[in-house]
Amino acid sequence: MSREEMFALLEQAQNGDEEACQQVLCENKGLIWSVVRRYYGCGVEADDLFQLGCIGFIKAVKGFDLTYGTQFSTYAVPKIAGEIRRFLRDDGAIKVGRTIREKAQTLWSAKERLRQQLGREAKLSELSKEIGMSVEEIASVELATGAPESLQQQTADGLTLESTLGTVGPEENLVEKLALREAIDRLAQRERMTIILRYFRGMTQEQASRILRVSQVQVSRLERRAISNLKEMLKE
Repeated sequence: MSREEMFALLEQAQNGDEEACQQVLCENKGLIWSVVRRYYGCGVEADDLFQLGCIGFIKAVKGFDLTYGTQFSTYAVPKIAGEIRRFLRDDGAIKVGRTIREKAQTLWSAKERLRQQLGREAKLSELSKEIGMSVEEIASVELATGAPESLQQQTADGLTLESTLGTVGPEENLVEKLALREAIDRLAQRERMTIILRYFRGMTQEQASRILRVSQVQVSRLERRAISNLKEMLKE
């Protein structure tokens, strides 16, 4: 189905044509299943996950801005994933594990303690020394338990994840925050750490290179590769 045909169906569906809505759903079953497969093994039957994905998909159909100029799948995928994640989170099938929760509490307490002692936010190296966690562990705990930062947060050298990913307009039209977190979590470890240090911690490439113990050139390569991989994942 061409882009024009898809948009015509979407417009009909948005105007209340249930037959068009069902046709769009049928045309995109493969897309829905591609998202559903990410959640196999979470304690919910595949068919139930698919039904949840369909709910998210229909929400995407209703909410998609036909004038925005982006691919419908780019908008639909995070809606599908978000619906499944909300159910799994609320239903208790996916929980942040007790160990992660305990580490998060330890990390929060250490941050507050060091903030009072130092009169500023603690550096990663200081947090690592204070609680005996590696920098990688701290980043993983923060990513698992904290809300992802805005795509518009600037790094130390003025870049934003939004501009680097090549998006325009409100960030909710690109990807829900949970989907962004999921995409980052799927990156290889070094790539994930690079994104966290650069775009969540606001470090320069030079600062990130000291944490990762690689050259600044290697950080630049890791960052380019990570951004490229994120773009691909957000298109799925």
